[in-house]
Amino acid sequence: MNLNAKLVIIMLTLLIVAMITLFTMNQLSQSKLVREIQESSTAVSEILQKSVEDLTSETETETSQLADYLKEARQKGINEINIINTEGEIIDSSDPEKIGKKREIKKLEKGLKAAPGKKGGGTASLKPYNLVVPVIVGDEQLGYVEIDLLLDNIREIQHDNFVRRLLATCGIFGLGIVLIIFLARRYTYPIQRLVLKVKQVAEGDLSVTVPVESSDEIGELAASFNEMVEQLRQRHSLEERLHEAEHLSRVGQLASGIAHEIRNPLNYISLAIDHLKGEIKASSPESQEEIFRIADTIKEEVRKANYMVLNFMNYGRPLKLRRAAVEYRDIIDRALTVLGDKLKEHKVTVRLEIPPDLPPLYCDQELFRNCLFNFITNAAQSMPEGGVITIGASLADGFFQLTFQDEGGGIAPEELEKIFQPYFTTKEAGIGLGLAITERIIKEHGGEIKVASTPGSGTRFTVLMPQIS
Repeated sequence: MNLNAKLVIIMLTLLIVAMITLFTMNQLSQSKLVREIQESSTAVSEILQKSVEDLTSETETETSQLADYLKEARQKGINEINIINTEGEIIDSSDPEKIGKKREIKKLEKGLKAAPGKKGGGTASLKPYNLVVPVIVGDEQLGYVEIDLLLDNIREIQHDNFVRRLLATCGIFGLGIVLIIFLARRYTYPIQRLVLKVKQVAEGDLSVTVPVESSDEIGELAASFNEMVEQLRQRHSLEERLHEAEHLSRVGQLASGIAHEIRNPLNYISLAIDHLKGEIKASSPESQEEIFRIADTIKEEVRKANYMVLNFMNYGRPLKLRRAAVEYRDIIDRALTVLGDKLKEHKVTVRLEIPPDLPPLYCDQELFRNCLFNFITNAAQSMPEGGVITIGASLADGFFQLTFQDEGGGIAPEELEKIFQPYFTTKEAGIGLGLAITERIIKEHGGEIKVASTPGSGTRFTVLMPQIS
């Protein structure tokens, strides 16, 4: 139901409630008024009957009875009763002082007329009335009955009815105002919340959503806002992928140039060192140990430079997997053979927790060995004072679970989400591609990589690789 329909229903409901309330109150007032008139008429009839008895009575009238009767009749609006004979003498009255006084018959106007200026019973009457009724028995007129009426009770009924209708009308419209205020607040709050969310989106936060709590215009607006934010998220994601693709393209071009300009000289240097080692071994056997150590150091530095170039090349071009079944222990042994001297130099020990019956991995051996290089190298660099690297493996639910645990300083929480981003590094000599390439290789194999780290307690990398037979 939309907002216009709700407003129309509220106004119609208020109109119907007002009409029903006023009609009911008017009917009750009319019923009370009719009942009051009936009671007044009954009282007047009883007075007439009493007057006939007084006029036809041959004995002296007891005025006290009429005065006593008037005490009850006053409640019906009767203020004073006078019984007058045909000679104009008041033979009975509710006011004992008027008994015996004369009235001019000609001045007695029959019927009901207003009697301004009269006050009854000490009360401030709005408008007293005088009723003169001739008493005729057969063909003989016995006299007159004069009744002073105060119709204040009828006016009070009308006044009370007016006040009640006024209060009811004010109450109904007050309720309407409350409902409208409630409806306005119910709609302004979601709008204010939506404005706040729009400001957050304008500041760059695309994770916000607005709950859709209704199916009216506000609900449609919230749904449209969520759809807009979702499109912005998709567009932002697309822009990030395009930006990453642009970076990859540039890295690929850079890698190609580096491959041609650096790898060939590095290979030549490595071959030249091997040649020099052979010459030195033949010409100077007494100093060959020291010279071999220096030559091996040079070759290690050349290998590191060559490995950095290889990282550039691998990250800047599509991976071509050459999968084969290989023992995980063999891949680790080959990696440790290359890294053994470096680990000893840094006082790092590798502890293997690999079951002997672990099935072979189906992977690209060279690329996966590069992953192990990155894990072990990063773990060793995180322990400058030395420590233990624990490499574990297990098989569960069709997945290999490969773990790499170190005892280093750990990774700060704000950096943990960035370690797989290209070019992000905390090392002075790093280029920030090692873990990015590692994640890419594992994902190309259909696997997943997770990391958990506690500052001061070390870091644990977990690789999940599917078991493919």
